[in-house]
Amino acid sequence: MYTGQTEQPCCLCGDPDTAARVDLPPRAVQLMKHSGPIAWRDIEGEVSIHFCASDWEVVEDIVLEKGMSVLGRCNVARASFVLREDFEALLNDTRDEPDQRSLEREMYEAASTVIEEYGDADSLHSRRDLVEARLIQWALSELGDPPAAGAEAGS
Repeated sequence: MYTGQTEQPCCLCGDPDTAARVDLPPRAVQLMKHSGPIAWRDIEGEVSIHFCASDWEVVEDIVLEKGMSVLGRCNVARASFVLREDFEALLNDTRDEPDQRSLEREMYEAASTVIEEYGDADSLHSRRDLVEARLIQWALSELGDPPAAGAEAGS
């Protein structure tokens, strides 16, 4: 089923045969390599990065065992995301920037749930889910003002 995003190569080595995908909030793009020219505020929805099998083993080890983020090593040019269409130049009109807070809050809360439940025997979360959850929380915390759990969209 087509979901609107194309399969991208491994964000670390460029291998087209990928084994894992991690979805991140748009602000996390700022932490990735070569992100300077990317207008992260114009990204609609999640940013997906992909890893080949050999790099995924290293990523799991670095994130889960060493407690470090790998986003700084990921090439943003190999990420998958959707930029909003730019009709401003055509219509001579200025549109508001998309509000990413609700997506960030949703992703942060889901990540918190995964981290909380991961050790449970009844938990259905995989190691990939835990890696994604930690990367989301670390990225939003590093960028400042992580969304508060249960906060309203207008606050």
